Amino acid sequence: MNTPSHAIVNLALLIDQQPEAILPIAIGAVLPDVPMFVMYFWARGIRRQCERQIWRETYWTPFWQTINHSFHSIPLAAIAAISAHFAGWQLAELLFLSAVLHSLGDLPIHNHDAHRHFLPFSHFRFISPLSYWDPRHHGRIVSLVEKLLVLAATLYIFPMLDSWLARGLLVTVNLAYLSGYFYRAVSQSCVEAKIQNEAG
Repeated sequence: MNTPSHAIVNLALLIDQQPEAILPIAIGAVLPDVPMFVMYFWARGIRRQCERQIWRETYWTPFWQTINHSFHSIPLAAIAAISAHFAGWQLAELLFLSAVLHSLGDLPIHNHDAHRHFLPFSHFRFISPLSYWDPRHHGRIVSLVEKLLVLAATLYIFPMLDSWLARGLLVTVNLAYLSGYFYRAVSQSCVEAKIQNEAG
């Protein structure tokens, strides 16, 4: 899933009427993707690499892959959550549980870009037939399901939020998803119409 989707869905799953837990849950939901953002801003801002080089070369280097996969490790996040539980650190426990949920959410919708979710105990990568972004692996359908899931989660947690900033972020994410979906749909229709006109 996209990073904002993880945050919204995880809040719906873990918030349980605890407003003070919003920030730890949100941090845990985005934590596994932090290395990817660091890599991108380093490659783009410091190394001045183009998008193609970033996503076709830099992202796939062993260094960045190891860090990225380690942050997506279900066992490591689970061990941290269990340790926090026994230490009585409830907010830290929720943070790491949210990180576990992030990785579990990624597991069924990553194809060739699958993570090694079971480090350090295994280098196994589950190559799913589905992708959250790649149209060659049902990416359009998965993307639509993701957006509907985010909308449902938003409707559930919106009344629980006291902060107008948090509510504004929820609305912004949903509007961005909605506008992006319609933009792609219209673009595809225009392309298809152009092809038909040229053929006719």
